[in-house]
Amino acid sequence: MASIQKYELKDGKERWMYVIENGTNPTTGKRERIVKRGFLKEKDAVKAARAMEYEIDKWNLDFKNKATFRDLGDEWFERYTKSGVKNSTIRSKDYHLEKLYEGFGHVKVQNITQDVYQKFLFNLHEQLSYNTLTNVHGTAKQVFKYAREKKILLDDPTEFTIVPKRIKTVEEIENEAITDTYFEKHELKAFLDVCYQSGKIGDYVYFNTLAWTGMRPGEALALKWSDIDFEEGTINITKTLYNPKNKFDQFELTPPKTEGSIRKIDIEEELIALLIGHQLNQKKIKTIYEKNYKDFDFVFSRLYGEYMGYPWYLRIVNRHMKLILNKMPNFNKQLTPHSFRHTHTSLLAEIDVPLELIMDRLGHEDEDTTKKIYLHVTQDRKKEASEKFGKLMRELQKT
Repeated sequence: MASIQKYELKDGKERWMYVIENGTNPTTGKRERIVKRGFLKEKDAVKAARAMEYEIDKWNLDFKNKATFRDLGDEWFERYTKSGVKNSTIRSKDYHLEKLYEGFGHVKVQNITQDVYQKFLFNLHEQLSYNTLTNVHGTAKQVFKYAREKKILLDDPTEFTIVPKRIKTVEEIENEAITDTYFEKHELKAFLDVCYQSGKIGDYVYFNTLAWTGMRPGEALALKWSDIDFEEGTINITKTLYNPKNKFDQFELTPPKTEGSIRKIDIEEELIALLIGHQLNQKKIKTIYEKNYKDFDFVFSRLYGEYMGYPWYLRIVNRHMKLILNKMPNFNKQLTPHSFRHTHTSLLAEIDVPLELIMDRLGHEDEDTTKKIYLHVTQDRKKEASEKFGKLMRELQKT
């Protein structure tokens, strides 16, 4: 029901206004109000408020009866994008919504029952990984919560449903090798050798940076020279590069994945030497093409052609890495720039660096793949230690 209120102008004249409570925004949690000022008489404010309430009720009833899931999802998504979440999160939610729309975007919201929704999850679980399906389910819960907030639904069809998880076959488990997620030492050397001989400008420094630091690819792309202290031998990691449209002039710098991702790591002399050499080369190019080079201070920037000085984006390094891998004979692993994090983990584990220190250096609190790689590498070392001990005991028994 509308609230009719009297207020006073600066010149002392009285006016009337109405305030209509219009529910709570489910995304922000804040109450929404419709306010109209400037009425000369109280009865005018009352009349206008009733007319507005009638229109609101009429629209709500019409929307409730006719709204499809796509209608509801689009309305929810518009509000969600204005709630202050990161662009990468918005992009993920958009993907989840498209998967939901494929299932029942055309179906009226009121016709989506628990059975309908559960069948949708069962059908989708063959197409998506368990983690992705769980995220799609989470987005659906948010949309249906919005439907209840708008009084379009009384019950949430996602409630009491389960997210199915595909059980791997024995063959899949046996063929799933953790070593396929990273470079072995000899493979890393071979990759960097090929990169040095035939990589694009800057590739050798970029992939060495990933290998020596375990940084996320986006964190390395966001690196600025001001983040590197050559005297102290440290890199300060505070941001990541986001460029969903893969266009040089449309990049964004965003906070890293988690608070734990903000960190300072030590680097070795070999990497420092590579970075200094790269910086000198970059300075020469900036001097030659001073008018065309837009200096953002990025370490890994475009050094030729259009958009000189703009940072690389992920599609570029993915493409460059594939070109290098294709030049490695008899190498069949499907690796990406992110695989250098796993490689870094395996190398640190091999020299007995504790798991806690590895996690701290990589900038995450919990990562299943990191733990699996660590356990795999250290298990081999435990076996080696056991064999050495057995050899020692056998020699003792001979004497």
